[in-house]
Amino acid sequence: MSNNMENKEMDAHQQASIESLLSEKFAYLKKRWWLFIVVCIAFGAIGFIYASLQQPQYKSRMTFALDDGSTSESSISSIASQFGLSLGSGNNIFEGDNIIEIMKSRRMIENVLLSVDTFDNRSYRMIEYFMNAKGRNSFNPKIANVHFPAFQNRSSFTYLQDSVLKLMYEKMLLENINVEKPDRKYNIFEINISSPSEKFSKDMTDRLVNEANIFYTELKTKKSRATLDALENRISSVKEGLYSSISSRAGVKDANLNPVFEASQVPVLKQHTNIELYSAAYAEMFKNLELARFQYLINTPILQIIDHADYPMQRIKMSRLKTALMLALLSAVFLAVWLLIKEQRERYKKMNIAG
Repeated sequence: MSNNMENKEMDAHQQASIESLLSEKFAYLKKRWWLFIVVCIAFGAIGFIYASLQQPQYKSRMTFALDDGSTSESSISSIASQFGLSLGSGNNIFEGDNIIEIMKSRRMIENVLLSVDTFDNRSYRMIEYFMNAKGRNSFNPKIANVHFPAFQNRSSFTYLQDSVLKLMYEKMLLENINVEKPDRKYNIFEINISSPSEKFSKDMTDRLVNEANIFYTELKTKKSRATLDALENRISSVKEGLYSSISSRAGVKDANLNPVFEASQVPVLKQHTNIELYSAAYAEMFKNLELARFQYLINTPILQIIDHADYPMQRIKMSRLKTALMLALLSAVFLAVWLLIKEQRERYKKMNIAG
């Protein structure tokens, strides 16, 4: 019983000590209220001016649905198996979410940045206009003086131009481009691009989606396109062989009008055999060709835009009042911490001197 009473007394004593310490610290800070007012006003003014000088950003928004053809491909494979044919299993390396990584790839973004567009009745490369819109003074002087003329060939770029191009790709990917799949259950994607120019944001969005769509379609259909081309070339040669055999048989018959001798019929029989072989091969290859054409169509992905990146776009700009209040509050917190640390150090010094 006595132990419980002692514990309670100790807890009460500790609580009183803590309250006393907090009251003491608060009184110490309260005496310097004027310093808090000066610091908060100064940093609030800095935040207000900073927010006023910031460029507004215009954010595009485009949504699109993607059908990569994987479901339809399995259907055509089952149809082909009924005819005793095997078209192979579909390659799912480039299916679904990989369109996001393709759009964020260096190749796609750099291709768009180097494309030429018209701004203010003048032709610019997209990267040139982007750097102008951002303000060349915001870049390193070495970078600020690098230009990308619309007429310059990509192969003639200097090392510095290539470095700036890579830097702009990394900067845009980190700060300006966002590609995501809002709902994992559906093949619906969203792309947002922000920049100081509405037209740049729109054109960059449209061109990036178009560039990625072309590349994605080429990858998805490359194998079936190669198979289709090979079959078309092969069936053309078989067809020529069939027509040649038919012509040759007719020529041999015309040259051997007397059918009494068996030897004279040998060339005719040979050509007849060739015709049968070519006909069977042509029929089989024609069937495969039609299935290959169907498979090529099935493998071709469909990227259907739902919402275009139309005007007006979302305008994003820092609120001057919110920025000022936020900096004022943060400066007050850091000032309080600094004053308390300083007061504690002074107290330790006095204790050491007294000791």
